[in-house]
Amino acid sequence: MASDKDSFLKEFSGLYGYPNGPKTIDQIRATEFKRLGGLVYLDHAGATLYSELQMEAIFKDLSTNVYGNPHSQSDSSSASADIVREARQQVLDYCKASPKEYSCIFTSGATAALKLVGEAFPWSPESCFMYTIENHNSVLGIREYALSQGAAAFAIDIEEDAHDSTSMRVLQHQVQRRNEAKFLQDEWTGNAYNLFAFPSECNFSGSRFSLDLVKRMKEDSARILEGSPFCNGRWMVLIDAAKGGATEPPDLSQYSADFIVLSLYKLFGYPTGLGALIVRNDAAKLLKKAYFSGGTVAAAIADIDFVKRRKGIEELFEDGTVSFLSIATVSHGFKILNSLTISAINQHTTSLAVYVRKVLLSLQHENGISVCKLYGAPASKVLRHELGPIISFNLKRPDGSWYGYREVEKLASLSGIQLRTGCFCNPGACAKYLGLSHNDLLSNIEAGHVCWDDYDIVHGKPTGAVRVSFGYMSTYEDAKTFVDFIKDSFVALPNQTASLYKQDDEARLSTAKVGLRSIIIYPIKSCAGFSAEIWPLSNNGLRYDREWLLTSLTGEVLTQKKVPEMCFVRTSIDLNLGILFVESPRCKVRLPIKLFPDSDNGVRDEINVHGQRYEVEGYDNEINSWFSTALGRPCTLSRCSSSNYNFCLNKNKNIGMCRDVQSILNFANEAQFLLISEESTFDLNNRISTRGVQKGAEGVSFQVNPMRFRPNLVISGGEPYAEDGWRNLRIGNKYFSSLGGCNRCQMINIVHTDGQVQKSNEPLATLASYRRVKGKILFGILMRYESNDGVQDSDIWLQVGDEVHPNCI
Repeated sequence: MASDKDSFLKEFSGLYGYPNGPKTIDQIRATEFKRLGGLVYLDHAGATLYSELQMEAIFKDLSTNVYGNPHSQSDSSSASADIVREARQQVLDYCKASPKEYSCIFTSGATAALKLVGEAFPWSPESCFMYTIENHNSVLGIREYALSQGAAAFAIDIEEDAHDSTSMRVLQHQVQRRNEAKFLQDEWTGNAYNLFAFPSECNFSGSRFSLDLVKRMKEDSARILEGSPFCNGRWMVLIDAAKGGATEPPDLSQYSADFIVLSLYKLFGYPTGLGALIVRNDAAKLLKKAYFSGGTVAAAIADIDFVKRRKGIEELFEDGTVSFLSIATVSHGFKILNSLTISAINQHTTSLAVYVRKVLLSLQHENGISVCKLYGAPASKVLRHELGPIISFNLKRPDGSWYGYREVEKLASLSGIQLRTGCFCNPGACAKYLGLSHNDLLSNIEAGHVCWDDYDIVHGKPTGAVRVSFGYMSTYEDAKTFVDFIKDSFVALPNQTASLYKQDDEARLSTAKVGLRSIIIYPIKSCAGFSAEIWPLSNNGLRYDREWLLTSLTGEVLTQKKVPEMCFVRTSIDLNLGILFVESPRCKVRLPIKLFPDSDNGVRDEINVHGQRYEVEGYDNEINSWFSTALGRPCTLSRCSSSNYNFCLNKNKNIGMCRDVQSILNFANEAQFLLISEESTFDLNNRISTRGVQKGAEGVSFQVNPMRFRPNLVISGGEPYAEDGWRNLRIGNKYFSSLGGCNRCQMINIVHTDGQVQKSNEPLATLASYRRVKGKILFGILMRYESNDGVQDSDIWLQVGDEVHPNCI
């Protein structure tokens, strides 16, 4: 990495690392961000990180000073009022806003600031809300206020001339109105107030908008709107600087916008839940506020319609008591930014972004196909310093199809890299850069896609993107680790080993003896199971397997993903006694539950699990109390009495990618059975050891037991991964169909030892290096029991030692 860094430093000499600052970037990381360790944090557009020294100063401040409610006259209240006043001035200074022209209103965040403008703006049927297509949902939400008041709304695209940055073309989208009344243009007074909103920097692409838009809209709206009836109104301008403010705050001494919103945690990490609306004083007088509260009125009479509002702009719009303790911490954040200077922060973060863009654009698969599609600007700008420190992109496979962004995020997390995926609450930019039409968007919604889900590819197109973003404490090492991760994980090179473990057909279908080594039953979903030498089958799989589950008092199904302590709840079943026994280290008494209760307790309900509706039987308070103690939270136990499975994630039923839609299931996630091979596990352990040595982790012993994967059946014998090619199999004289590979998640990285829950990157990181198929990391196979209708379930048993014969039908 040393020679690569030398080249980087040579290219970005004087820009990277704060060479003229009080500390270099290496010193900043070593003294103020020790908690990062080997973590690579690349989501500063979502939330930047607070400095440890910053938090120490905040703690010292709050622990040595007494701050009271500022709506009082005591000394502690006066101290708070002084702190709030100083913080307002710091916010104004940050954007070079004169207090004679502007005021700072503290809000609960940038979104609340935007909401305030939308609620209070003087909309009329002649008004218009115009906004760039690249805007956050929190800006788009203003549209609801405009339309509800009879105003029009429309989006625009702004195209700059490639040869003349001062020249631009505005493309207007369809005008929206909700009121069907006809508005005759010749009856318009032309005195209505219009609002134009744009971001200083797009949080999807990093594109920076020219602040000249402020002057142009205020002074020459007719030229921009080219004859639109709205050009004659009085235009006011809102800048969303929530993202752009972190590296290039708008200069209000040069560009007199009316409303500017900031998010303080995006500037310096802490406090969260605090934003600011910088409002031009003349514009504030036009806002119409209906609600009043404590702090916003000079006087009010309770039993008649009388209220006298305060005249100060801040007092009028800050409902209730401001978050004065959070505001007290603002000065410590600004102290850091001011010591580095915002221009140096901008140069530092931009140099990292330019470097990453250049590397990503250079990546090619062995067949010459480009790996990366960057979004946000023409090629002429991508490698210049005209974009913010955001890189938004998608990756292509050698055949030209797309890698899903969730696959990228999943693998990045395994590599200790934190990034963001999706549309980032910016639907306009997302649709624009991904080329998604209205029909595409509606089709995606009909297919079930919503924000934050796992539907990353629909109809062959990405539904979102991958985004990395840099903050003032980001380093070259962060950027280099990220681009190396992309190269290692997504670029196909000549003679590269295939993603899945490959053998010739003769070896994969070897006649080497394969036997059933273990049978494991998990009566209660996500709780510990037990092994048996012999066990009966049913139409649902192993009898009593996942027949019970635990739910919260709100009906949420509890699993180890949210309640890791469930792994310590141990179960066993005595078939002769007809009792399920449950034990927990938190409970002194072993709980017996009858498999065949003496009477129906009458507690019946319906629940949905994985898209399937179940009828369930509940239990009495004594049993529910036992489980509440075992998990340390209120919960209830339910037993499956019937189900109607009607859900499939893959309508094509491709092997390895489909849930079992033909079987009767209890509360299993995917299928009746999960089979794991000891030989495959042994090979996996060898690979984990090899990776550990290659990374310099000698002496670290890490071995995975097949039980880590929560299998129902463990087999021994044969070749590693031979099970991948099985279409069906016979165990003893019982027949099963293979449903393909089991897609693994981070749950297999959780280790339960000595009553403690620990998490590592293994074995999923190693599996990802050689077991990836179209975004899935496969290990083990899912199976369905092919029952014989002529034989009663009670007569069919599996037994350890049974021979396993693949592809025997």
